[in-house]
Amino acid sequence: MPDWLHIVVRATSALVILFVLTRILGKKQISQLTFFEYVIGITLGDLAGVISTDVESNFLHGVIAILVWCLIPFFLELFTLKSKTLRTWFEGKGTVLIKEGKVLEDNLKKERFTADELLQQLRTKSVFRLADVEFAMLESSGDLSVLLKSEHQPLTPKHLNMKLVTEKPTQTVVMDGVVQNEPLAAAGRGPGWLHTELDKIGVTKENVFLGQVDTHGELTVDLYDDKLQVPEPSARPMLLATLKKCEADLELFSLTTNREQAKLMYEECSRQLTKVIQSVTTILKS
Repeated sequence: MPDWLHIVVRATSALVILFVLTRILGKKQISQLTFFEYVIGITLGDLAGVISTDVESNFLHGVIAILVWCLIPFFLELFTLKSKTLRTWFEGKGTVLIKEGKVLEDNLKKERFTADELLQQLRTKSVFRLADVEFAMLESSGDLSVLLKSEHQPLTPKHLNMKLVTEKPTQTVVMDGVVQNEPLAAAGRGPGWLHTELDKIGVTKENVFLGQVDTHGELTVDLYDDKLQVPEPSARPMLLATLKKCEADLELFSLTTNREQAKLMYEECSRQLTKVIQSVTTILKS
């Protein structure tokens, strides 16, 4: 067998073996690496390169070496699932760099972190003032976790006592001009509804690059023809406007009626509808 063909076979075999073993080891091997996983990754890459190009070496010996370097971490990971001590030993633990708004210089020195590196890591978290930080920890993966002071944290609907609907995954119901029946069913819609919605905005499914149904059941599309303007969904604004019109009508009826009982009924209905409008306004405006 020619050397070049020998190398092709060995390299292909090494690639397949590494792919299978990486799938067995799991997603952690391709995410943020710990010290131990970093060493394993470098060694496996070196072994794969050697057995791929060194035609004089024994291929089987190289495969055995790769198996050893994969199986030992695999079994160690199983053991570390049940032992915090082993997890700390092999994966390390986080180091607090900022506590109660104060930089812990001793911990910085321990991790060989300079002030410039700390500020750089903070900037990657969109934090440009050290004084805004309440707590920061350097994780074992090398990533910096940051907790801002309360007054600098972004507002959430809970802070404003707003109730929102439970978010559901957005379903892609049209892709490359082809209707995706399974996501369409998961969104609680059918082909008839989809064609009706496409007719409303005046496009055909063949012209739709991507079509998605959001949490509120509204269809948004991206077209192949970028010059064609697609109208924004108007169902929620129209519903809000209708509710406000009904509220105004009830108030008008209460003012124009001469019957006291009817007047009280209209006023009560108007108050109840006002509460409903206040509770759904955020949803219908979003």
